[in-house]
Amino acid sequence: MTAERARLTAVLRELRARTGLSLAALSARTAYSKSSWERYLNGKSLPPRQAVRELCRVANEPDGRLLALWEIAEADWSGRAAVPAPAAAESRPRPQPREPQPQVPPRPPESGRPRGRGGRLLLALASAYTVIGVVVTLAVLLLPDREAAEDEPLPASAPYSLAPQCHGAACEGLDPMRLVCGIGPDTLTTYRTATGAHVELRYSEKCGASWARTWGTRIGDQVEITAGGPTHEVRVENRADAETYVFTEMAAARPGSTVRACFRPASAEGERECVEARVRAAP
Repeated sequence: MTAERARLTAVLRELRARTGLSLAALSARTAYSKSSWERYLNGKSLPPRQAVRELCRVANEPDGRLLALWEIAEADWSGRAAVPAPAAAESRPRPQPREPQPQVPPRPPESGRPRGRGGRLLLALASAYTVIGVVVTLAVLLLPDREAAEDEPLPASAPYSLAPQCHGAACEGLDPMRLVCGIGPDTLTTYRTATGAHVELRYSEKCGASWARTWGTRIGDQVEITAGGPTHEVRVENRADAETYVFTEMAAARPGSTVRACFRPASAEGERECVEARVRAAP
């Protein structure tokens, strides 16, 4: 599974965990079956765009950022994001030089007879079949799987690992979603700033790291986080960030550590506001 699909799957699983709904209950509140959600949340298949929107609705989550993640994962899954590297041609084995052949001047085309007619016909047929294949693929991807069995049991294990990809100091300064640390994290505290923005401190026991996320912001707002080590910050860059949420990179933390996040409003008149929380020991 690619990093793009792993990141999307991690965020979807986090949203589903936040709702507290079982797969059957989630199916009852959306247009997709229990077995369909099992495949989407375990990364077996890419969910339709509408399924992502419905999960955001159930979780009361703005869908802008999740849909952006879906677009990236869908482009990677369909191959549209594949761009050949400039050095790809150089890495291929070069053909062995052949003995020079005598140059033969090209024959002029016969008058009144088009050249390459058969080649153009084959190209047109190939293009038509390609278009048909793309349409069929999109139809299969976007239509809800309503006929799947409702009571299909969850598999004992997924065919790939969704386990966190780092722990402690190894997570310092890295993306919590890309490293699969965003599945079922603890919320240490949520703080509302004077401008109306929300700052939330998150902690993953499995990753031994914390990060901050913020929403209800304005372009130019910034949030930084530290757990006694390096400081990591994120800035609201555009309208999409302001309408959804942004999150910082991770700061290594352990039980007993104090995590501190500070909010800096874009307005020059605004004041810096900070909030702290202590990582609780595991029960």
